[in-house]
Amino acid sequence: MNLNDTRYNRFALVREMMETPGVISRFDYSAVLPFANAVKGKGGIFLTGEGSSRIFPAKRAMYARMIRGCRFPVMTEGSTQAMEYDLDDYAVFGASNSGKTKEIMRFMVSLREKGHDTLMGLTANAGTPLCDVTRMTHLLTCGKEDAVAATKSVVEQALFYDALQHTLWGEPMASLSVLADGFEKALKLEIDQKIVSKLAAAPVIWFAGKNNGVAEELALKTNEITRKRSDFLEGTYAAHGIEEVMNPDEVLIWVDPFEEEEEKFHEILVKGVGMTVIAIAPRATRFPTVLIPGGLPSSPYIQLAAGWNLLVETGIALGVDLDHPKRARKVGNEYLPG
Repeated sequence: MNLNDTRYNRFALVREMMETPGVISRFDYSAVLPFANAVKGKGGIFLTGEGSSRIFPAKRAMYARMIRGCRFPVMTEGSTQAMEYDLDDYAVFGASNSGKTKEIMRFMVSLREKGHDTLMGLTANAGTPLCDVTRMTHLLTCGKEDAVAATKSVVEQALFYDALQHTLWGEPMASLSVLADGFEKALKLEIDQKIVSKLAAAPVIWFAGKNNGVAEELALKTNEITRKRSDFLEGTYAAHGIEEVMNPDEVLIWVDPFEEEEEKFHEILVKGVGMTVIAIAPRATRFPTVLIPGGLPSSPYIQLAAGWNLLVETGIALGVDLDHPKRARKVGNEYLPG
């Protein structure tokens, strides 16, 4: 992506993506302190939201917790299913940029009516229903998003949970300036046009990767940005039967491939199906690879940025209006009080 090129800078989506490194570098770590103090007396954290407000922020947090081996649970689920759960011992965070997502509000109101005392919110808008129902709410500082697809807000939500966890662990976060630099480099990577052409021609773009929110979030962004069908195949699911319904003209993007499984994916998908597999990784793979900066402790963020880059290049190659999908809405399911 290049903001000096009118093919890119005429879109709010691209401008908002390119604002994200600044959002990262300006993030105020101290904003999480009152939330961390409220959480300390609980048995765990439950993170909910719908779509982009949950996928990457919450699942990256769960992934980080499992890598560290921390005994303090971090869980996530969609708000409607979560209404079936016993969350009395959890601090509950609901993320909604609009502050008026119906599923989240219904869930939060039900918990408050049961006397739950640790309801927290993340939103981009003050004075919204989410602020009214929660004990405290963090207001995002990234600014308004004009494009339908959420981008910079997703990263700020993830940073908030990241900072919250590090505060509870008693550890500092990795350098935000280093992360911002790596994120910007991933956004500006020059993508091989052969890769872009493959994606533009594919009727379906599959994503594979770890269950850390990156590939799943990119699958959603594929729908919103390129208007193509997409799905997320967790872990090595792509090698366990779904190849039966895949076609040679489809593409699979594998985020941070498991090196020991590359041969199997090549055998089943490339040789067996005849489809193209593209990798996003900090190392060379046996597939066409988008090489990203390596050695960073916050690599899921960098992977996400590289994926955004790929999708924007594909959307522009297709002549898509990146800011205005025909059906997708900024507020997917709006809460109407009363």
